Amino acid sequence: MSAPTGVQPPTTTGALVEARRLIKHFPVRKGIMRRIQAYAQAVDGVDFDVLPGQTLGLVGESGSGKSTLGRCVLRLLKIDGGELRIAGRDVTTLSRSELRTVRRNAQMIFQDPYSSFDPRSTVGSSVMEPLRAHEHMSRREREDRAAELVTLVGLTRAHLARYPYQFSGGQLQRLAIARALAINPQLVVCDEPVSSLDVSTQAQVINLMSELQRELGVAYLFIAHDLSVVRHVSTTIAVMYLGRIVEQGPAEAVYSTPKHPYTEALLSAVPVPDPVVQRSRSRIVLTGDVPSPVDPPAGCRFHTRCPYVMDVCHTVDPEATVTPDGTTVHCHLHTTGPTLAGESVRSLRVPS
Repeated sequence: MSAPTGVQPPTTTGALVEARRLIKHFPVRKGIMRRIQAYAQAVDGVDFDVLPGQTLGLVGESGSGKSTLGRCVLRLLKIDGGELRIAGRDVTTLSRSELRTVRRNAQMIFQDPYSSFDPRSTVGSSVMEPLRAHEHMSRREREDRAAELVTLVGLTRAHLARYPYQFSGGQLQRLAIARALAINPQLVVCDEPVSSLDVSTQAQVINLMSELQRELGVAYLFIAHDLSVVRHVSTTIAVMYLGRIVEQGPAEAVYSTPKHPYTEALLSAVPVPDPVVQRSRSRIVLTGDVPSPVDPPAGCRFHTRCPYVMDVCHTVDPEATVTPDGTTVHCHLHTTGPTLAGESVRSLRVPS
C-alpha cells in the first residue's frame, strides 16, 4: 500500500497537542426564564500531550467527558479555561478564520459512520468536501485524489459513485477515515470509531488505522470505552473519570500494572479469550452510578465508588504522583494509607 501523493510525516518537534488545565463547563438552565442555575463540569482541569505520529488512547465510562474533550481539541466547542496548543499554536484565542488554518491539520472520525455522511450525496462528494474547502484543485484533481484515498483504505474508485446506504458499517467507516486523511492532517481525533461495528470489523478498521499511522505519520487521539481496543492502538493511555484524568502513562504500564482503583475496575471488566484464565479472575464491580457533573463530590471524585476509600478521600483532592514506570496517577493510595508509592493497586486486597 502506497501513501497518497504529497503526504509528508509531521515535522513538529515536541508535542503536537499540548493541553494544560483544560476546562469546559456547560450551563444548566431552568425555569421559564431559562436562567443559569449551575454548570455541568464536563472537562475540569485536564492535562495531556499527543506526540507526532503516536496515539493517545482516552478511556472512561459514558458521561466521563471523553467526547467533549475531543471536540474541545478541535475547537468544535468553545473552551472555557486553560491552554491548548496544536503544533505550538495556542488555539483557545483564535478567531474563526484563524481556526480554519489549524483545522487543516486536525480532522475527526465520528462514532456513527451513517450519521456522519450526507445520505443525499454520494460518498465521493463527501470524501472530496475537505478538498473543496481547503485545497485549490480542479474537479478532475479532486476526483483523482478521492480515488487515491479510497484505494488507500481498501476500496475502489467505483465505490465513490455510491450512496451511504449502499455500504456496510465497516466500509463506511473506512470511507470516513479516507475523508479525514484527505488534506494530510497531522492529527485525527477518533471519537469511538469502532464502537458501533461488530468485533471482526472492529479488528479490520483498527488494523487499517495502525497501518496508515505507520505509513503517513499521523497522530491519533483515540477515544473509546473499551480498554482492550485502546491497548492495541495506543502509545499512551489516559483514563478519564467525571471530567478529570485520573491515570495516564505508557499503554503497557497502565494495562499491566494499573495504579488507580478506577483503572483496575475497568480492566477487570475486559474479557480474556482464555476460559481458564477468565474463570480465575476476580471481577471488581463498582457500586452506584457516576455522580452528576453538576455537583461532583468533594475531595477525590471517585471516592463515592472506590473499594479502597479512606477518610482523606472525602475532603482532599489528590495531587499527581509520578511513578517509576512513567505513569501519572491521582490517588491518595500512593501517598497516604497503604502508601503504594507507584506500585500497582492490584497488590491490595479489595475490602469485603
